Amino acid sequence: MSARSLLFIPADSDKKLSKGMAAGADILILDLEDAVAPSQKGTARGRASEFLRAHLDRSKTQIWVRINPLDTPEALLDLAAVLSARPDGLMQPKTRSPEDVTRLGHYLDALEAQHGLPHGQTRILPVATETPEAMFSLGGYARCGPRLYGITWGAEDLSSVIGAITNKTADGLWTSPYQLARSLCIFAAASASVAAIDTLFADFRDSAGLRAACGEARRDGFTGKIAIHPDQVAVINECFVPSEAELVHAAKVVGLFHDNPGVAALSLDGKMLDIPHLRQAEKTLARKR
Repeated sequence: MSARSLLFIPADSDKKLSKGMAAGADILILDLEDAVAPSQKGTARGRASEFLRAHLDRSKTQIWVRINPLDTPEALLDLAAVLSARPDGLMQPKTRSPEDVTRLGHYLDALEAQHGLPHGQTRILPVATETPEAMFSLGGYARCGPRLYGITWGAEDLSSVIGAITNKTADGLWTSPYQLARSLCIFAAASASVAAIDTLFADFRDSAGLRAACGEARRDGFTGKIAIHPDQVAVINECFVPSEAELVHAAKVVGLFHDNPGVAALSLDGKMLDIPHLRQAEKTLARKR
């Protein structure tokens, strides 16, 4: 499944959970981490488990869980509470290196066996840029194995840890450290042959700003984006599918190479095309499917 929209919902709110399921997101992420107060963690785990069991049909929307960081006691409590309810995947926050993903995978091996679940069923999406040390190992996610669904990035925790005053310029652009984190996320995902998921757009009332951010993300290679409000989902879903003009052009490129087998460089509409253009066109058509 290729996810365009990944919607965060605090797992301790029945009202928000109900609204989230109706939003049309490709993936609904039940949050047990930052959106839940420490005093509500136990309640959130119980509600997440109940919600998963009540929504076994995941044909339109997968249901994932964001657990607490792996180096906290809360993480194992999260896993014990939700794994038997069959989440489609786990978002792993504050990942320090690919070894953290591998470690979580070992826990999942044991828990899936314990609960009679198919081995490898539970996928992992690490937030790979929330700690300073994580920035130095982003090239290693290819060795994490088939549980790795994708890679996403975050700026808020990172800016807090390094002591930045802000992570945006006066005109709303990412400052240099976060441009680097964003770029490395794309390269890390491509290196591991998994989805690159863009971080959230904080102002959920600004649809025009969200649309622009989605356009920039898709232009640069991201395949989906995190949402923090149900109203953001429709815009994200629309933006992360190819336009009709893109599909028409991609079909022309694929057709041209098909009609000229064995030729690696061709001309279309006055522009030279080679094999990378063919691969990109094939990806565009695949995104539509």
